[in-house]
Amino acid sequence: MISLEVKGKLIHVGDTIRVHSTVIEGNKQRIQIFEGIVISLHGRGENRMMTVRRIGAGGLGIERIWPVNSNLIVKIEVKKKAVHVRRSKLYFLRELTGKQASSI
Repeated sequence: MISLEVKGKLIHVGDTIRVHSTVIEGNKQRIQIFEGIVISLHGRGENRMMTVRRIGAGGLGIERIWPVNSNLIVKIEVKKKAVHVRRSKLYFLRELTGKQASSI
């Protein structure tokens, strides 16, 4: 199983996480929370990236990709650990809808 340590947290593919990231709008700055399933970890060293997917309003899938070493990531919370993940990339979740797409 592919794992990664980000901001002191050990993250695996299939985990449900909450990413607290800084958003700058004009001259204002705030923290935005994005909660979803880690569907891939890729890259090496400084180029390490993670892709997080969630189901938004209207059943629309939303994916965000963050560089692991980004200064915009404030903290990461692991909400649920993956139990039975046998793939390193969970791209098949893109084709699923409803509860199937959010439970692993």
